[in-house]
Amino acid sequence: MAYEEMRRRTAKGESTTRHHRLKGKLAVGVHNGIEMEQWQYEVTAGGRVWYLVDTEHHTLWLKFASTRHPKPTE
Repeated sequence: MAYEEMRRRTAKGESTTRHHRLKGKLAVGVHNGIEMEQWQYEVTAGGRVWYLVDTEHHTLWLKFASTRHPKPTE
């Protein structure tokens, strides 16, 4: 389900109750030396998937996946 939800994500990046951009210093991530928006998909009450949005290549780069709430967001 998380895979399909992220695939359906629009380029505009609208937030939903389970799908939103991270805030503060976590709002941007780096992949191959390029800064990109960093988003989070809430799979379960605690489970999270973080990914970067590469708009130039129409690609999402997975950066973090866990069944527990990530400590950096506490």
